[in-house]
Amino acid sequence: MNKTLSLHAAAVAAAMLLAGCAGSQSGSAYSTSQTRGEMQIRMGVVESVRTVVIEGQRSGVGAVAGGAIGGIAGSNVGQGRGSTVGSILGAVVGGIAGQAVEERGNRKEGLEITIKLDNGQLIAVTQEADEAFRAGERVRVLSGSGATRVSH
Repeated sequence: MNKTLSLHAAAVAAAMLLAGCAGSQSGSAYSTSQTRGEMQIRMGVVESVRTVVIEGQRSGVGAVAGGAIGGIAGSNVGQGRGSTVGSILGAVVGGIAGQAVEERGNRKEGLEITIKLDNGQLIAVTQEADEAFRAGERVRVLSGSGATRVSH
């Protein structure tokens, strides 16, 4: 397998791995472990809504894939020791770039929703901005299986 073909194969594998790492913080998405379980439901009124950024996760896949691609690309520089130095530098730069790409690719817009529950308690829940909420709206707060979400 030539170096160009190896580089393309590594890039495709990295893209597939990065796509599989994106987890959901959506108010409407449930993980398998959250299904078929009882959830506590509390009612309340939205006090305020603030836009936030949900940072991407760093699984290490981006750094490893970027390092591999950078190392392969860097090995094409020079011959002998130049090729070795190019591989090392390419792997380091590729690893840093791959990690940054992974984190940015998983970053999502979110909402911090502050709610005054019917019992008077004030809580805040942060989730993906896949549903609109406004101050004064009546909402449900669902809690269970280690997650809390807000819905209409």
